[in-house]
Amino acid sequence: MTATQRKIGMIVCLLTVVLAVLDMQIVSAAAVPIVRDLDPAHGIETFPWLVSAFALASAAMLPLYGKLCDTLGAKRVFVGAVATFLLGSALCGLARSMTQLIAARALQGLGGGGLMSITMVVIAHLRDPDDEDSGSKGGGVAGIVAGGGMALGPWLGGFLTDHASWRWIFYVNLPIGLAVLATSALVLKLPDRPVRRPLDWAGAGLAATFSTALLLATDWGGKKYAWSSPEIVGLLCATVLGLGLFLWRQARTAEPILPLSLFRIPELRWGFAVQGITGAAMMCAIYYVLVYLQVARGLTSAAAGLYLLPMAVGMTVVGLLVGRLRWTARTFTLLGTLTMAAVFVLFATTLATDTSLWLVRAELLLAGVGFGQLIGQLIQLVQDAAPRPLLGVAMTSIRFFQTLGTALGAALFGTILFHLAGTDVNAIPTLHGTQHTTAVRDFVHATTVVFWCGAAVMLLGTLLATRLPQRRRAAAPAPTTRVSGPAPNQPAPNRPAPNRSDLSQPELDRPAIDRP
Repeated sequence: MTATQRKIGMIVCLLTVVLAVLDMQIVSAAAVPIVRDLDPAHGIETFPWLVSAFALASAAMLPLYGKLCDTLGAKRVFVGAVATFLLGSALCGLARSMTQLIAARALQGLGGGGLMSITMVVIAHLRDPDDEDSGSKGGGVAGIVAGGGMALGPWLGGFLTDHASWRWIFYVNLPIGLAVLATSALVLKLPDRPVRRPLDWAGAGLAATFSTALLLATDWGGKKYAWSSPEIVGLLCATVLGLGLFLWRQARTAEPILPLSLFRIPELRWGFAVQGITGAAMMCAIYYVLVYLQVARGLTSAAAGLYLLPMAVGMTVVGLLVGRLRWTARTFTLLGTLTMAAVFVLFATTLATDTSLWLVRAELLLAGVGFGQLIGQLIQLVQDAAPRPLLGVAMTSIRFFQTLGTALGAALFGTILFHLAGTDVNAIPTLHGTQHTTAVRDFVHATTVVFWCGAAVMLLGTLLATRLPQRRRAAAPAPTTRVSGPAPNQPAPNRPAPNRSDLSQPELDRPAIDRP
């Protein structure tokens, strides 16, 4: 590919990331209009599933996408994922009930998960052979774009809802997606060489089973059913059984979708965990600040979405500065998690019915600074540490953990909020006098508890980040010292092909060099 084709290809990749992330967050600001139009009586109870269905469907497909790229080629899988996403978008816009909308969102998620994960694989193929650091730069830029999309998505959803219709938050994807499809067909000429390998459909099914059961348990527990009810206990048992069978399957199959050997690499093991926590925390910060602004302060959905612009600014500025600082990914991750823990404490202690809205903007700006140090850095960390033959699987895995964390965060924090609020949040604006005052006060108290929980989650993320290895990023390509074994990317003589699920080979074909 020429340099111009690589640049166009990178723009296509960034557009697909924006599409996927926007549609995971864009419905947040359109909650009230969607519920009022499709199901005024009970829609608020099922609304969190518009976020969870997308995230869970993405999580269910993510483990397979890496293997599909190896088998069919990244370009074919990329185009298929975009087409699936566009079909789901069209069906969302045509939905006439909450059930239809949730089902269409799940279809969107199947394609959206591919948009996020396969984009990382395509970026790796687009790297300039004369620039060894271009792949990691691309992954970092995509991570920042994804974070900015998460912050701007609710504002865009609110703007379209207030000035057109909530259905346009889905229809807007169609022209952009069609342009991506056309450009991909004409420009993308990836140097991938697909190799026919068996797909671990059983492993993918088990992954979907345990993640679905876990999400249902956290969403229904204490809300629709008591935690001690047979339904919730059964779901928790299904989660444990499904996870156990999944791990057993991955340890024994010849071509696992999630090789357990990856977890023997410290950067991947702890990076996956912190990425999952980051997904949950970002969902909490964005969604529940928006709900607070609309319910407790009476803002419209579009006006509430504008308050996320400072977060996007903070993420963008930090994202630009990160490339100039020669700190380690561990340092960025520690600072990011500590910053976000402090932001959640500020949310919990300052947000009230009379809080200055400028203070809210300042806190969201600080949240952007915190998330900007996390988004992209963990992706680059995984890129640098993953064994070369398993790079695609590693990239889809980090997306798997982030998506699953986002889905769990939406369900868990939503359960806490609606359990403590004591009334239907959608009905609060219709109340008057003492009833309205009491309902708003109870709602603010519930959001305070949610934000304290967010602070605890980020402190856990800080603790996990301390386990990341201390490794400095190179300021420029430097000579490497060979430690042992054959040269990087050269096959060892008379060396049998390793089993990808073998726990004793965490450094599978990993370049044996001393990293600066």
